Amino acid sequence: MNVRPLTGTALALLLVACQQSPSSLPMHADRQAQSADTLRLPLTNYYEIHTPLGRMVVRLYDETPLHRDNFKRLVASGFYDSTTFHRVIEGFVIQGGDPNSKDADPANDGTGGPGYTLPAEIRPGLFHKRGALAAARQGDEVNPERRSSGSQFYLVVGRTFDAAALDEIEAYLREQIPDPDFVFPDSVRRLYQTVGGAPFLDGLYTVFGELVEGFEVMDAIARLPTPRTTGEQVPPAQLDRPLQPVPMTIRPLENYSSGF
Repeated sequence: MNVRPLTGTALALLLVACQQSPSSLPMHADRQAQSADTLRLPLTNYYEIHTPLGRMVVRLYDETPLHRDNFKRLVASGFYDSTTFHRVIEGFVIQGGDPNSKDADPANDGTGGPGYTLPAEIRPGLFHKRGALAAARQGDEVNPERRSSGSQFYLVVGRTFDAAALDEIEAYLREQIPDPDFVFPDSVRRLYQTVGGAPFLDGLYTVFGELVEGFEVMDAIARLPTPRTTGEQVPPAQLDRPLQPVPMTIRPLENYSSGF
């Protein structure tokens, strides 16, 4: 079903769902992300995300080298092991990578990280299509540079949008990016109308990879019951936390072969 996400509270809900909650993470410490070069980084850009619901495979983009290599370093150090997909919204995203999600306190999920943030690498041509892998971050009000979380990421589950909705989103993004000439290329408009995604995040968050295998697993995670879908009374920050924990392990796939 098509939606128009730019009116009422719907847009605010979707944007907040993909942002890291305000925390004490420093906003200037990308040098820390670049200082751990003692780890051997695999040459491959393909990584397996294993969960109890099955495996997903993502491909990291060379166009975003800071995010690519940071993800590789975190995987090589075992940082992501036993972290969970702590926020899931059907038709929008599944989000994970917070070390706080490993403890027994649901109240701190979404506020953690490795102790640094990354400069934005928002590249023309990298869009929030269905399956896009992107970096979560704090909101513009405390993070005007749109720096990325050091570890939290999301996969776009997405939905389709009709032409009128995309026109409205373009107008919104022209103000937010800001770019008075911003328009979706025709090929991207067709993609959002047929395959889907989250176009209202384009130009605002760093997309650094994409899902190449396991779309059915992503969808299954997105459909898990949450307090929002069951009506359970919890603090607002916990509304989209799955009632069934979804821990992950991430490993490089040195010899992965795909159609790319």
